[in-house]
Amino acid sequence: MTKNAIVSEDLAKKFATEKESPYTRWVAAEGLDIISAHYVPSLQTVDLKPWARRGGKGVFINHEASRTSNDCYVCEIPPGKQLEPQRQLFEEMIYVLAGRGSTTVWNDAGKRVTFEWQAGSLFAIPLNAHCQHFNASGKDAARFVAVTNGPSVINLYEDVNFIFNTQYDFKNRFSGEPDYFDNKGEQKGLLLETNFVADAVNLPLIAAKERGAGGGHIRFNMAKGSMNSHISQFPVGTYKKAHCHGPGAHVIILSGEGYSLMWPEGEEPRRYEWEVGSMIVPPNMWFHQHFNTGTTPARYLAFKHEVVSIRNAQGVPKAWISKRLGGDQIDYADESPVVRSLFADALAKHNLESRMSDAYQAELADLPPKV
Repeated sequence: MTKNAIVSEDLAKKFATEKESPYTRWVAAEGLDIISAHYVPSLQTVDLKPWARRGGKGVFINHEASRTSNDCYVCEIPPGKQLEPQRQLFEEMIYVLAGRGSTTVWNDAGKRVTFEWQAGSLFAIPLNAHCQHFNASGKDAARFVAVTNGPSVINLYEDVNFIFNTQYDFKNRFSGEPDYFDNKGEQKGLLLETNFVADAVNLPLIAAKERGAGGGHIRFNMAKGSMNSHISQFPVGTYKKAHCHGPGAHVIILSGEGYSLMWPEGEEPRRYEWEVGSMIVPPNMWFHQHFNTGTTPARYLAFKHEVVSIRNAQGVPKAWISKRLGGDQIDYADESPVVRSLFADALAKHNLESRMSDAYQAELADLPPKV
């Protein structure tokens, strides 16, 4: 079992004044809870509290491993209502979980852009731009999940008025371009530079054999921000290679059903079942591996801060590089036998069979020598 590193009360008291931070105090002042978890069964049904300042409901989901780099929150806009306008000196990426509506973004120069969204839409708010979200339905609530790099900014300045009320337009990020939130972008390798994706669930992907099992992948740079995100998909009866990276990647299931294994190196894996709307947040440098046990391709969205992506000298994330080469990805040939037996058992419960034989064979052609 994973050790929880609990120490004596005497030692804990020596660090008691350092337990809280400007960020955690700010969340408490907002009247909201922080769910300290690296697994949420359903973002669609997670409990929310009234969020007076925003005019909706919300909850933060942020475990200790990522609390100083980035955070995550779920927010709900009541039927026929809108959130209060706000601006902030940190970046934010948003995925719409349910409902439909619109968002207006504007700057101090008076340039204003409005765009519409629906469940499955993905977008980012430009740094320090004013924004306001509107629910287009008078009957149903709209719900979204967002990831920001707010903790580092709030901990740095510890001045809420400065962070949320500074009058400055970052013109290189947003200058009121009328087509800023059009469903378009420039593809550069795996990277799509865009500010809005109308339908992340059905967005075409690019082949990514390096991650195994014939999967697809696309990466995003949104609103010219320092944060990043990606979408991955893998076929029925398959699973991705295990890998690890830095803290703060929030993995949101967009389609399919299955489970993930997560573990710190040298310990036994823990299993987490998921479906559409589940979220997995791997702790710092824990290995994790995703398995499709459903009848449709499985797709997920990962929101993260750049500190997650430990890269080699060529700029390639080490999570994409074999451990045989000094990377942080476990080849199929080197995985524990329990991985395949667990997968076979899970498929059998759904009367499905593994389709991994081709993936195992294809890997052998490029497998580096084992050190």
